[in-house]
Amino acid sequence: MIARGQNRLNLRVPQAAAAMFMALTAGAVSSAQQTGPTPVAVSTVVSRSVADGRSFVGSVVPVRESTVGSTVEERVAEFLVDEGERVEAGQPLAKLRTRTLEIELDGSRAELEAMRQELAELENGTRPEELERGRAELARAAALRDFAQAARRRIEGLIRNRQASAQELDEVVSNAEAAEQAYNSAQAALDLLIAGPRVEQVARARAKVAAQEEVINRLEDRLAEHTIVAPFTGYVVTEHTEVGQWLGRGDPVVDLVELDRVDVEASVVEDDIRYISVGTSARVEVSSLPDKAFTGAVALVVPQADLRSRSFPVKVRLTNEDVHGTPILKAGMIARVTLPVGPEHPALLVPKDALVLGGPSPRVFVFEPASDGNDPALGTVQPVPVTLGVAAGALVEVTGPLQADQRVVVQGNERLRPGQEVRVLRTIEVEADAPSEPPPADATPDDVAAVSSGG
Repeated sequence: MIARGQNRLNLRVPQAAAAMFMALTAGAVSSAQQTGPTPVAVSTVVSRSVADGRSFVGSVVPVRESTVGSTVEERVAEFLVDEGERVEAGQPLAKLRTRTLEIELDGSRAELEAMRQELAELENGTRPEELERGRAELARAAALRDFAQAARRRIEGLIRNRQASAQELDEVVSNAEAAEQAYNSAQAALDLLIAGPRVEQVARARAKVAAQEEVINRLEDRLAEHTIVAPFTGYVVTEHTEVGQWLGRGDPVVDLVELDRVDVEASVVEDDIRYISVGTSARVEVSSLPDKAFTGAVALVVPQADLRSRSFPVKVRLTNEDVHGTPILKAGMIARVTLPVGPEHPALLVPKDALVLGGPSPRVFVFEPASDGNDPALGTVQPVPVTLGVAAGALVEVTGPLQADQRVVVQGNERLRPGQEVRVLRTIEVEADAPSEPPPADATPDDVAAVSSGG
C-alpha cells in the first residue's frame, strides 16, 4: 500500500462490510497498539498481458489557468484575496468603487416606479368619481345651452315685433352657439371617460416601463462588473493590483490556476506516439514526492509535433490531493510518466495500494499463512522488493520474486515489519465485478477500523 493519504483502490465492497469497516474509527489507534496479530486487508497478485513501458520526463501543469481582468475602469476599493489562497468559483476577488453608479441606479429605479404607477393608472381605467364629475359637467353645459337657446328665441320674438335691435340678436345667437359647443365638448369628455384610455396609450406606457427596466438591467450589470469574481475554483498565484490602484478595462487583477485536477505534460517521441491514445493508463512519479505513487489516464494527445524535437505533447490527468489546505501536486513540479508504448508481454500486477514507497526501492508485503493451518486468516508478512512498470487502471506492473495468486497486503501495510504476525480481516478482489470477502465473524469493530484507517 502507498503512504497514508494516498487514494484507496476504487473496488466494489458490499455495503454491510464497508459500513462495518468504517465503524468505530476512533478506536483504531488503541487497537493497533495492543499486542497480538496486526489486522490487515489483502489482495492477490494477478497475471496479465501489458505493453512495454517507457518513461518520459514531464511537468505538472494546471488543468486551467486564467489571468482574471477588469471589464470596467474604476479605482480598487477592496482587494479580498492573497497569493496562495484557494478560492471558489464565483468568490469575489476585488471590488471597485461603485458610489456614482449606485446613485444613478437609485434614480433609475425611482423613475421606473413612477412609470409603473402611470401604467397602472391607465390599466385601471376611469375612476367612478371622475365619471360623476363628467356627468355633472355635462348637465351644467346642458343647462347653459337651454338658457342660451331660450334667450335667443325671446330676442327673435322681440325682433319680429320690432322691440329689439339687431345687435341684441347677434349677441344671443352667439351665446347660444357657444353654449351648444360647450355642451358638445362636455358630452365628448364624458364619452372619453366612459371609454377609458386608448389601447395605444396603454401600449406606449408599457413600452416605457419595459425600456426603463432594461436601463436598470444594464446598470445592475455594470454594477456587478465592479465586483471581480473567480471564474472557477482554484488558487491565486499572482496579485496584479492593490487597494487604491486605478484599473483600466482589461487590466489584470490576479492569476488563477485550477489544481484540484492537474495534468502532467510530457513529450513523446515520434516512434512511440502511435501507441498512445486518450484513455491510455499511465503511472506518474514525482521526484519531490518519493513516497507517493500516482496513476492516471491520458487526457490529451496534441497531434502537432515540435519541429525541432519531433515529439508530441501528451497530457496525463491526475486527481490532486489536498493536505492541510495545500495541494500536494503543484504546478511546475518535475514528474516522470511511464506509458505503454511497445508490444505486449505477460506481467504480474498488484493493486496500487499494495506498494510501499519511500525506501531504497518499492516493495510489497506478501502474506504467508501460518504453518499450523488452524486459522487461514493468521500468518506473517515478508517484504518483497519490486521494480515498477506500466499502470493498468488501478493496477501497477511489478517485477520481482512474486508469483500469480500470491496475496499482498493493501491496507494496514505502512508500519509492517519483516516476519510480523498479521490477521487478514478481508480480501479485496482485483476484479471490479467480484465481491470482496467479508471480515471474519469474530473480528472486533476496533480491528475493522484499524485496517480501514490504515493503522
